[in-house]
Amino acid sequence: MPVIRFVREGRDIECYPGENLREVARREGIELYGLKGQLGNCGGCGQCITCFVSVVDDSASDALTARTPVEDNKLRRRPGDWRLACQALVEKSLLVLTRPQVRLANAEARLAAARQAPLPEGPTAWPTPPQSEDAEEGAEEGDVEASDAHPATADDEA
Repeated sequence: MPVIRFVREGRDIECYPGENLREVARREGIELYGLKGQLGNCGGCGQCITCFVSVVDDSASDALTARTPVEDNKLRRRPGDWRLACQALVEKSLLVLTRPQVRLANAEARLAAARQAPLPEGPTAWPTPPQSEDAEEGAEEGDVEASDAHPATADDEA
């Protein structure tokens, strides 16, 4: 599963491949908007350009889907690493700086620390807990017959 590292917030959030970046951030309580954006965002339609983020991971050029025509139009005078969170789908792990227009205290050190810690490269399988032989034996000894597992009700008898 891809991991989004939100640098400003100091949080790593796991998401499904193909999930919308804005929706992941909102679900996890990550604030994408400044005051103006909070008051007048378009709700994820790509019209207000208040949900822009900066992809600060140089090696993550393919971590998000390609820019949409809406993004190309709305961000034509903005830095090349800015994306509209509402238009970007997460494909691989990446580092994101929310509200890049706002100064980040101790920015260089925080970015260096965020880049230093490894991120998963892409989707990974869910880990399965190992089963011990004792657990399997206990399950066999404690097996419950089907009739004991679900007691009969008045409806079953009818």
